[in-house]
Amino acid sequence: MIKLNFPSYQFRFKNSENKTAIFDELRKKFIILTPEEWVRQHTIQYLIQQKNYPKQLLNAEKQLKVNGLTRRYDIVAYNPDGSINLIVECKAPSIRITQDTFDQIARYNLALKAEQLMVTNGMNHYFCEMDYELEKYHFLREISSYSL
Repeated sequence: MIKLNFPSYQFRFKNSENKTAIFDELRKKFIILTPEEWVRQHTIQYLIQQKNYPKQLLNAEKQLKVNGLTRRYDIVAYNPDGSINLIVECKAPSIRITQDTFDQIARYNLALKAEQLMVTNGMNHYFCEMDYELEKYHFLREISSYSL
């Protein structure tokens, strides 16, 4: 896998049926290593190690309903009260981040109502803070670190 625009992290790998798998700390199992999964695992470590998010407040690859359709989010960070602090959309490094990517995470956020959004392909990271009163988002240099 290619070097991403994140700090270096230690990961556990295993080979199974000629495929490499990476251990996901949140799901507590090995996941087939795809380019998108490589980005997701780096993002999880970034949230834990750089932004101090407690592992127990993070969730990866879960289903949600948006306008009656079943979708999957990549990563969600919760607040202790159960509200959502952050939604992360991960793309493979070869996928350009476009307006469609932001539209996708914005649709997910209609159901989830997060305070912050992050979109990354491992090379470029974009961070937004939601303004529900004015129904728009503001771009940030980076997301805030976790704090109570």
